[in-house]
Amino acid sequence: MLKYYLCLVWRDLLLVMRQPAAVFNPLVFFVLVVSLFPLGVTPQASQLSQLAAGVIWVAALLSTLLSLDLIFRSDYDDGSLEQLLLGSQPSWLLALAKVTAHWLVSGLPLVILAPIVSSMLFMPYHALPGMLLALLLGTPTLSLFGAVGAALMTGVKDGGILLSLLVLPWYIPVLIFGASAVQAASSGMPMNAQLALLGALLIFALMVTPAATVAALRVGQMQG
Repeated sequence: MLKYYLCLVWRDLLLVMRQPAAVFNPLVFFVLVVSLFPLGVTPQASQLSQLAAGVIWVAALLSTLLSLDLIFRSDYDDGSLEQLLLGSQPSWLLALAKVTAHWLVSGLPLVILAPIVSSMLFMPYHALPGMLLALLLGTPTLSLFGAVGAALMTGVKDGGILLSLLVLPWYIPVLIFGASAVQAASSGMPMNAQLALLGALLIFALMVTPAATVAALRVGQMQG
């Protein structure tokens, strides 16, 4: 099962390399949102540093929404998704591999870029470890919850707005606890409670979303 899982992840990474624009567009969007925010609100460092946590998390959430269509769309279009679901290995392992590949090409780059763009918002340097830890816990949760919505939309053309409406209610707790953790780190306050809640959300998503994604895939294929 581990070999099957790793082969699926590697396969998806190779497929993504064939369409790099689909990966770079959400990352460019993330950088643009953060970099344009000071121009549209205020250039004052004291105010920007207070807003930095929320801006980075909102930009990361929206960037993840833009990349959700990458998870299943190409496999659905060429018919390979149905063959993978009919394989002898557990279907939930397929869903977990898809989410892992999605996080590696969308969530992990956001974590890497976050310290760079946070300097545009004058975030204190002592808050960077807390921000990275919060993003490492929160971005996989965004991918896991988003996979359920993306699976439901596999048979629907131009369902981007509907997909956003489906997954946003699940994203709100991650946004609240993630931004609160970074804000606490910036203020020099303990962030253990927020990190614990983010970890609990991640564990809950790992337990529930793979099976829910498989069920949503079957429903999505029936719609198609």
